[in-house]
Amino acid sequence: MNLQNLVLLLSAASVVNGLSSSKPSNNNMNRRGFVNTAAAVVSTGLVNTVIAPNSAFADLPAEGRKAPTFELPNSRGNGVTTLDSLVASDKWTVLYFYPGAFTSGCTLEARGFQRDLEQFRALNAQIVGVSVDPVEKNAQFCSEEKLDFYMLSDKGGKVSKAYGSALSVPGFGTFSNRQTYIIDPNGRLRWIFTDVESKIARHSTEVLEKLKELEA
Repeated sequence: MNLQNLVLLLSAASVVNGLSSSKPSNNNMNRRGFVNTAAAVVSTGLVNTVIAPNSAFADLPAEGRKAPTFELPNSRGNGVTTLDSLVASDKWTVLYFYPGAFTSGCTLEARGFQRDLEQFRALNAQIVGVSVDPVEKNAQFCSEEKLDFYMLSDKGGKVSKAYGSALSVPGFGTFSNRQTYIIDPNGRLRWIFTDVESKIARHSTEVLEKLKELEA
């Protein structure tokens, strides 16, 4: 989807759904700025609705400090996954937040991580996804896409908010914005990718490059 179509779709969604967002100016908003502060595409069943967040990237956790703790049910159906359990593996963790399973962008992003999974493993890194989708939907997504990594279900978006990755929209609830976090084996947050939406196809490669840099 190009910027012009995204702007038009956002405007239409605002009218149809009664959202309070205003149409951005084409003269003053580039693609990165628009995507990062104005919209995310989330599946809502029969239609795809462009959602304008109340605020984007507010309260991002500080890089270099301990990552926010969490305890969330995983798509493997074997209970919960915590930050402590991820760190206990003595691996780097690529924790990526995404709006909704089975949407085009989220599918493309997951396939990229799956394609490069062996390279991540060679760097002693694990991939874990997070969204507000229920466990069953995430499990189905992992199964149908044949993903060798799992997803966490952040119902209500509490963890997404802690990571500064929540999109709260009146009438729709809270969703996870497309952002990625690199956490080191000591549980410290080392890098945050906020501009993911505009380069989903190469995002996995981008994360690999940064991971190699950080480990070096």
